[in-house]
Amino acid sequence: MKPVDQTPTEAADYAAISALYGSLLAALAYSARAREPIGRAELLPLSAATFALSKLVVHEKVDTWLRRPFVEEDGAGKKPRGRRLRYAVGELLDCTRCMGAWSALGLVALRLHSPAAGRTATAVLAASAGNDVLHSAFSLLCSRANAAREAAEQPRPFSAARAA
Repeated sequence: MKPVDQTPTEAADYAAISALYGSLLAALAYSARAREPIGRAELLPLSAATFALSKLVVHEKVDTWLRRPFVEEDGAGKKPRGRRLRYAVGELLDCTRCMGAWSALGLVALRLHSPAAGRTATAVLAASAGNDVLHSAFSLLCSRANAAREAAEQPRPFSAARAA
């Protein structure tokens, strides 16, 4: 990520985004005072759901409609569009860590204010994250198995130790 002075933004643009996030977080904390707290057992599924939602928004083709006003995407990659606040939002929509903070805020708000819907959304997204982990593990295992098979098929150089 480039420093502010190397982008078509101003510090005020990032301050506006931070102020919005902070205001939403404060409003959520205030409105959650009398609600059932989220238990420790829900933190792992919420974390997995946050991962899946931020990955979906930032990387998946299905959400290009959401990114398009703020992010230019082509075969060479992605870059924020425009200047000032539009550019800053484009940076946000191109960062899974940044989007993760917003995703967590939304999922926790949903869980606190509509527990059944929050648990359902969390379960679906956490299962999606689990799917990603299993696919990555499967790909890694296949890659290692293929590399081992290729190594075994390579002719070995003749050595004096093998001749004896």
